[in-house]
Amino acid sequence: MDGLYVEGITKSYGSVAVVNNVSFHAAQGQILGLLGPNGAGKTTILRMIMGITAPDQGAVFFRQGSSRTQGVPLAAVGYLPEERGLYREAKVLNILLFLAGLKDVPKQEAKERAMRWLRRFGLEEYAHKKVEQLSKGMAQKVQFIAAVLHRPQFVVLDEPFSGLDPVSQDQFKAEIRDLARAGAAVLLSSHQMNIVEELCDEIFLINKGREVVKGDLQSIRERYGSFRVELLSPAGSKLKLNSELVEAREELGNGRCRYILREGVQPLQFVQSLPADLEIHELNISRPSLHDIFVRVAQGGAEHAEHLENRPLGNLA
Repeated sequence: MDGLYVEGITKSYGSVAVVNNVSFHAAQGQILGLLGPNGAGKTTILRMIMGITAPDQGAVFFRQGSSRTQGVPLAAVGYLPEERGLYREAKVLNILLFLAGLKDVPKQEAKERAMRWLRRFGLEEYAHKKVEQLSKGMAQKVQFIAAVLHRPQFVVLDEPFSGLDPVSQDQFKAEIRDLARAGAAVLLSSHQMNIVEELCDEIFLINKGREVVKGDLQSIRERYGSFRVELLSPAGSKLKLNSELVEAREELGNGRCRYILREGVQPLQFVQSLPADLEIHELNISRPSLHDIFVRVAQGGAEHAEHLENRPLGNLA
């Protein structure tokens, strides 16, 4: 399958293994979420992928068709780093043309593409203004344009939604989906779990430099989380429930409670255990969110995730 392959990469600084035997695949046409708490090793992984630093062990390569390239071919990659790096004194269009030129895009073609992108983001009137005249969100859009102007086959986006208002976030989400639909392999790193849930086809979660969770979101939620039932009833906290079915209860106020079912308990069992005359205004059943899973893994570490990995599907203790 085409795309980026990371195989067994390890990076140590002194006696500390910042990244420890990490492997994953970012397929072309898909969006892979690279997640982890602060200090988990995400930045080091991205730096090794981009060739900024070399792994002590393992390999990074890019495959397209029958060709396999060691490392990532720089002409084929678009990179939006977390630390923004536009030249503040440069004019917007000039900096876009300069960066596109580094990727061998002909100047006239680069100009036409740049103006189309600026119009798309509502920034056409800023084409000949200096970067320092832009708001943080505008500058973020310009840097995004710079990362994709040369139509890369592999795109790395590190915290791309930082500084964006909700409208701009939605626009970015649409553009990122379009990149994948056009055939790019997209690697997205973000702490905004709700956006990751919306966008990503696959999730790769690391902690303390090690892989702890990977797969598509639905399978992860099934594997690492018991069902949650949110119930709105006038009975509220006075409702007596079978303790063999419920692991925990959280009162949300105004008669609304959330119940975490015990491992192996199905929602139908919980519903059938409710009093026949119970007045129910709302009843919602869900798996834990990616945010919940992220927090549990971050707090429990890799050992906790390995413990969960060995449990039957649908369990979380």
